[in-house]
Amino acid sequence: MAYTKEEKSWIFQDWANSAYSIMITTAILPIYFKGVAANAGIADTTSTAYWGYANSIGTLLISLLAPILGTIADYQFFKKRFFGLFTTIGIAFTFLLIFIPTDAWLLLLGFYVLSLIGFSGANIFYDAFLIDVTTNDRMDKVSSAGYAYGYLGSCIPFIIFIIFQATGILPISDAALVNIGFVMTALWWLFFTIPMWKNVHQIHYIPAVKNPVKTSFKRLFHTVSHISEHKNIVIFLIAYFFYIDGVDTIFRMATSYGIDLGISQTTLILILLMTQLVAFPFTLLYGYLAKRFSAKPLIFTAIFVYIIICVYAVFMKTALDFWILAMLVGTSQGGIQALSRSFFGKIIPKKRSNEFYGFYNIFGKFSAIMGPALMGVITQITGKTQYGVASLIVLFLVGGILFLFVKEKNLENL
Repeated sequence: MAYTKEEKSWIFQDWANSAYSIMITTAILPIYFKGVAANAGIADTTSTAYWGYANSIGTLLISLLAPILGTIADYQFFKKRFFGLFTTIGIAFTFLLIFIPTDAWLLLLGFYVLSLIGFSGANIFYDAFLIDVTTNDRMDKVSSAGYAYGYLGSCIPFIIFIIFQATGILPISDAALVNIGFVMTALWWLFFTIPMWKNVHQIHYIPAVKNPVKTSFKRLFHTVSHISEHKNIVIFLIAYFFYIDGVDTIFRMATSYGIDLGISQTTLILILLMTQLVAFPFTLLYGYLAKRFSAKPLIFTAIFVYIIICVYAVFMKTALDFWILAMLVGTSQGGIQALSRSFFGKIIPKKRSNEFYGFYNIFGKFSAIMGPALMGVITQITGKTQYGVASLIVLFLVGGILFLFVKEKNLENL
């Protein structure tokens, strides 16, 4: 069965905002920041740690807001409004990066944190819209398609940027070229979000009340105080907290890690591009296999791949090693994220999806605070980024063990 208009519009949002993930979080801005920090006399390992701390601060702030915002968004009309608000914040501060002076490394990190809050906040409601655009039996397929086409779509502005950089076709400075990358990302994100704004609507909701904020706090308190009624969901969230921590940390810190290994900026950008291209078919494959075997064994497969990645990282010395590691990441990053999102969507009550996706995001975001901070501290203590990556292996082991106890059942009617 072909994708519906609502499913396509939802998938297109991943196509839109994934440009931010690759251009801002992973490729252009980390490399640019490392250069700005180096000019300020900051050591490579120290600037890597600062980048990790900035990611931790941004995710902490949005994590504190996620549960209550999600609970409010369960009321009719609020989900779309919150999605629009945070999307606007993310796009605006991505564009405003062009006005940061080239020697203002701290201000650069500050604007990045604000753009990250917008991006992460919008994704809380984007994820929750999954249950509004499709059915349980198609959820793995649609979620995987979102991530897959997100990887493919993000490659287009990335390739354009690489062409500009490699050919020198534009007679401008490196800093000006970076600013073009920021503008491209903001415009790409804005334009391809239009179908989401136009065609995706909140189907599952709680009827509006006179005081939604006050009532939402009461609902949130009730959920927390009766958490034992949702044991299966809680076990999943704790497992997810650990294994997605490792996934997000490797993704966010990969570029800084490569620079610390002495890999050139050009090579790093090419590696990141190939990772995106590898991720496209493999994420679709995860969705296809999940329909045949269910999502749970596929999530275990991805966790195992990431354990191999952590072990391999300890022995990395050359650019070829980094190529191999990046390709391994590409095989499973989209799959574990997509199937975790759809797995959770199938075990939560539909009308309270935003409330529960608020918890889903807070567990995911708080894990992203611990991971980069852990890697930053270990890197500073040892002076070796490899040991920082190796420390993440325990997160995948704990997450995988806990996930064994999660039941793959539908609690839709709670």
